[in-house]
Amino acid sequence: MAILKIARMGHPVLARPAEPVPDPTAPDIHALIRDMVDTMLDAPGQGLAAPQVHVPLRVAVFLTPPDGDPPQRELVTLVNPRWEPAGTEQDIAWEGCLSVPGLRGLVPRYTRIRYEGLLPDGSRLERMVEGWHARVVQHELDHLDGILYPQRMTDLKDLVFESELRHRAPLQPEEQEE
Repeated sequence: MAILKIARMGHPVLARPAEPVPDPTAPDIHALIRDMVDTMLDAPGQGLAAPQVHVPLRVAVFLTPPDGDPPQRELVTLVNPRWEPAGTEQDIAWEGCLSVPGLRGLVPRYTRIRYEGLLPDGSRLERMVEGWHARVVQHELDHLDGILYPQRMTDLKDLVFESELRHRAPLQPEEQEE
C-alpha cells in the first residue's frame, strides 16, 4: 500500500472526464482502491476520486457521516458510479477539497440524491441519501466528470482561505450544513 501524490487544481487530470473501469474486480483496481483509501486517510480527507491521484478512472472512495448508536462511519468504494437528484431542493454549505488545499467555498448541492455504482466485488450498490452524505457523493463524483467545487459556486467572493473563515458571518439557518 502506498500514499499517492494528490493532484492540485490546475492539473489537466482534474479537468477532464475519467474513463470507465472495464472490470472492478481486477487486481490492479483493488490495489488502486487500497492506495486511495490509505491516501485519503493520511491526508486526512472525507473522500477521494481516482483523478485526484493522477489516475483517470471512474473510481471514488468516501466516508459516510456518522450514523447509528454508537455512531459509525462506513467506507464506501464506488466504481463507475452515477447519481441523480431526488428532488429540486438544494442547500449551500462550506466545502473543501484535497485538490484545492487551503481554501473553502460555499457550494450549492442537492439535498437528496439517488446514487449507484459497482463495488470492488462486482456487485451493484444503489442508495437514496440526503444531507451531508448526498453532498459528499456529489463532490466526489464531480471529480469523475472533471469538475472541482469552485466551478459549482455561484459567487466567487465565497471562496476563502481556511485561515480567514473566522472572519465570515455564520451561515443563515437555511444555509447550514448538516
